[in-house]
Amino acid sequence: MPPRTTDSAPERRDDDHPRPDQETDAERSAGRTQGQTGPGTGTGAEAGRDGGAPAEAGDGHGGSGPRPENGDDADADGSTRPHAPSEKNDTGVDERVAAVRRAADGGRRWRAAHLAGCAALLAVALTGGAVALGGVGDGPARVEAVSAGGALAPGVLARGDLDSGIGSLQKHLRAQPRDFGSWATLGIAYVEQARTNGDPSRYPQAERALKRSLELDPGNDQALAGRAALAAARHDFTGALKDADRALRQNPYNERALCTRIDALVELGRYEDAAEAARTADGRRPGVPVFTRYAYVKELRGDVRTARDVLERALEAADSPADIAYVATALGQLAWNQGEYKTALDHYARALAADEDYLPALEGRARAQAANGDRTAAVEGLEQVVARFPLPGPLVALGELYEDRGADGDRAKAGDQYALVDAWTSLARAGGVNADLDSAMAAADHGDKKEALRAARAEWNRRHSVHTADALAWALHVNGRDEEALPYARRATATGYRNAAFLYHRGIIERATGNEREARDHLKAALDLNSGFSPLGAREARTALKDLEGSR
Repeated sequence: MPPRTTDSAPERRDDDHPRPDQETDAERSAGRTQGQTGPGTGTGAEAGRDGGAPAEAGDGHGGSGPRPENGDDADADGSTRPHAPSEKNDTGVDERVAAVRRAADGGRRWRAAHLAGCAALLAVALTGGAVALGGVGDGPARVEAVSAGGALAPGVLARGDLDSGIGSLQKHLRAQPRDFGSWATLGIAYVEQARTNGDPSRYPQAERALKRSLELDPGNDQALAGRAALAAARHDFTGALKDADRALRQNPYNERALCTRIDALVELGRYEDAAEAARTADGRRPGVPVFTRYAYVKELRGDVRTARDVLERALEAADSPADIAYVATALGQLAWNQGEYKTALDHYARALAADEDYLPALEGRARAQAANGDRTAAVEGLEQVVARFPLPGPLVALGELYEDRGADGDRAKAGDQYALVDAWTSLARAGGVNADLDSAMAAADHGDKKEALRAARAEWNRRHSVHTADALAWALHVNGRDEEALPYARRATATGYRNAAFLYHRGIIERATGNEREARDHLKAALDLNSGFSPLGAREARTALKDLEGSR
């Protein structure tokens, strides 16, 4: 699956220890008692999973409304209308999801009682006992910090509560235009709306709202953390790290800043620093957002067992539907990466029982169905996903399924999906998003190969993660520069990250450079690990491996 994005985990919207006089009516109406968002991945960057996974939950909601009468632009673009709620399919809930939902209903009260104990055990497990319950140092003990219960579920947002929430914020800001906290809330809301709707055009609005908050109170950690989240969403990870650090100097317990700091370090390829940042965040704000990030850092270092254990404990600790959907999806994606398709489908069923509109679970289920042999259901599922959120990951996945199916008109349908990736990339760049990694990954196989290499080189100049190393290696390969590609392919697999696409790319490049023994080893490893990583890539891997075996 595509790499995660920084918008990857649910976060509390009351996470920043606000003083009572800072909580406005608009913030309360914007949904402090709602569920929360949960990889991942809308755009395919690295610190979340698989495109469209949830972002830093906003302290408010997205949408548009009237401008404040005093000229302070609460909407930042009065001509832009809020996105309409998505229409629900009439296909019904599949049996696996329904069964999980029945079981979940029976266990909900027990889970709530069990929450504190599980989260405390997990906090100790993450740090080998080094973190005392309730936090460390001279910070306040935060028993309530084990839940991410203030953020917003993607399904709730998509149904329109995001728009009504931002309307409340705008109404409040017309009356109180110097409320810096609500301006910060509004800015983060636009970041959230951009993620949930796959609409990068909201990012300039977020930038203006956060700028207004900082003009009113230059040191407020809410806006600094919001600006860090915005930078991460735009794939400016150096800027995200800088703003997260500034926010944490103001408030070391700001959860959004703690989590964005982990994300930025992961995206920059600084995995040891990311692990240390996760331990620090766990000491200050233990909970689902931190646990899931810790698990991903472990997965990137090849420690799948610990990653799974952490996620399973996080799922035990999860109480809100959005937390359950997010963590169950992360478990599904981890299982899919290991080729455990039935297990992945079980996890996705649990996620969708908690939130039937959760995009990463819908996408992940379709991928697992394809890998498990149910191509018809996979195509139908991905068609539904891209109809709502035409993001690069699911667009490429659907295009490859069309190509692999090979029926009349399927090649044209595939071409349409790849063309939409280009359209999304243009929209993202117009919104200030660095989309080079996304465009490099898609164009290398399904577009302009020279553009793929340009984009991959540009991204490598900004950050040295395993995903950028893999993208650059593959872009060099498709441009016939395999000797130059090989060191990057080796670097992509050097951390122990178990990713079948990386192994496949390395094997093909090794074959092209005459390293036949290594090529056989890595192509076989890719297929043994996850033979459903890509219908087209797996087919090429099998063909290349057969040729190599025949030439021995």
